[in-house]
Amino acid sequence: MMQEESLKHNVCGLCCTRIENFGVVRNNYAILKNVNLHIHCGELTAIIGPNGAGKSTLLKAILGDIRHTGKLIFLDAKDEHTNRPVIGYVPQKLDLDTSSPTSVLDLFAAAQTNRPVWFFHSKKVYAKACSSLKQVEAEHLVNRRLGALSGGELQRVMLALALNPVPDLLLLDEPVSGVDQNGLQLFYRTVSDLRRNYDLSIILVSHDLKLVAEFADRVVFLNNKTVESCGTPHEVFSDKKVIDLFGIGVLNPGENSVK
Repeated sequence: MMQEESLKHNVCGLCCTRIENFGVVRNNYAILKNVNLHIHCGELTAIIGPNGAGKSTLLKAILGDIRHTGKLIFLDAKDEHTNRPVIGYVPQKLDLDTSSPTSVLDLFAAAQTNRPVWFFHSKKVYAKACSSLKQVEAEHLVNRRLGALSGGELQRVMLALALNPVPDLLLLDEPVSGVDQNGLQLFYRTVSDLRRNYDLSIILVSHDLKLVAEFADRVVFLNNKTVESCGTPHEVFSDKKVIDLFGIGVLNPGENSVK
């Protein structure tokens, strides 16, 4: 099923996203200016930078939640303009009432219908939720209460929800903040597999530099309101501006990113 969906996605989906002369101004203050990026399908692009650099703002502007200047262009495989794609989004955190009885299945059911879902779930809804969760190695969580999930488990559930339906562009805003090392590795490995299986364009905001170096195809260093460096992990983490901010040691000399 995953292979069939992947092939269909390749033929019909987005080819690349171009961000040209992007800018965001709020309350007469420039948060972003002259941002130019080319996001390719099948690639995981990680955005790094100091706090306040505008990383989350960039994702929200792409989503359409924040007004921006410049152009946001979506192109198909023939390098022609296409309609606005399906965009999946995983936020930094989800505010939950930990005492609520709401289950993972309830969450998936609520996303699929406007009708009350608390008393009955059809077999179709259950099967679809399990299928989505299986993609992120979380099928066993389908009946768990949301408030009982660990941080890593909750983020995998949110990732599965963002993949329902499979998007053309997946935006991840520091999705594993506060997750332990094992959870981090699992999440990044899962995201890397998804981008390959579905030929997805993925933009990931992250502070986990070593994992970015290991899993990202391309890294964008956002600083001083704009893109100061962009390239392979080795290229960006060898940039003096990046070293001056984060220090050395993310990549060993001569080391390339690992896929």
